[in-house]
Amino acid sequence: MKIAILSRNARLYSTRRLVEAARERGHVARVLDPLRCYMRIAPGSFQMHYGGKRLHGFDAVIPRIGASITFYGTAVVRQFEKMGAWTPNDAEAILRARDKLRALQMLAAEGVDLPTTVFGDNPEDSADLLAMLGEPPHVLKLNEGAQGQGVLLAEKRSASLGMIEAFRTLYANFIVQEFIREANGADLRCFVVGGRVVAAMQRQAPEGDFRANLHRGGSASAVELSSGEHELALRATRVLGLGIAGVDLLRSARGPLVLEVNSSPGLEGIEAASGVDVAGVIVEYVAAAAAARASSSPRHRCS
Repeated sequence: MKIAILSRNARLYSTRRLVEAARERGHVARVLDPLRCYMRIAPGSFQMHYGGKRLHGFDAVIPRIGASITFYGTAVVRQFEKMGAWTPNDAEAILRARDKLRALQMLAAEGVDLPTTVFGDNPEDSADLLAMLGEPPHVLKLNEGAQGQGVLLAEKRSASLGMIEAFRTLYANFIVQEFIREANGADLRCFVVGGRVVAAMQRQAPEGDFRANLHRGGSASAVELSSGEHELALRATRVLGLGIAGVDLLRSARGPLVLEVNSSPGLEGIEAASGVDVAGVIVEYVAAAAAARASSSPRHRCS
């Protein structure tokens, strides 16, 4: 099996682990910087070049598309799809997950439990927007932020209004959510691969912060999911159409809530906390799915 791993940096832990796992299982793995991939599009003809040479023969693509390169990165994933390579997270699924507002709308439409969220554009409507949400504290989030960046907590209504005004001055797209106080600065990361939760961890925010992201100084430990949490993570992944996802849940007084669904979840924290070879699980899933499609339709191959 020839597998392309789309990543800006081959030295990143997640990228290295995927390469190691693929090669340990006898596959050919190549790391490609999405921004160095360039494409030719013509009627019935799709080509990709990299460093002056044509890319061909890939059976599968594992995307590791960061938020800062969403537009170009998903175009590259889409081109690989058109060339016949299989991917666990197609371009449209990545775009659905990356847009927090769109993802929340899709999840809510399917009855998936999540924090109440409001969204608006006109400054004149800010007071009523917050009235729709309820009493503070409120959480403000940039719509395409990642790793806890662009996430703020407003303890008072006046602070919420001030933050909303600041975001609008920057022409930023953002959402406002209810604050789940009883979560006590902790969330659950459920790592889903091929319709299974293969590993889970609890992340705890550092003292004085409410964001549990490991990149923000949070700590992680193994956790046992309830049956409801397990099913909720799988439902969220199915709704967004992702084969690989990191689903973040909050434990609330009304049950588990989906906080976010990440289409490019990191491996370092989850592997260290759970002891599971998540990279190996991903590679085995990708290889098996690509092989199954190739056997049913041999013409599906990146050429």
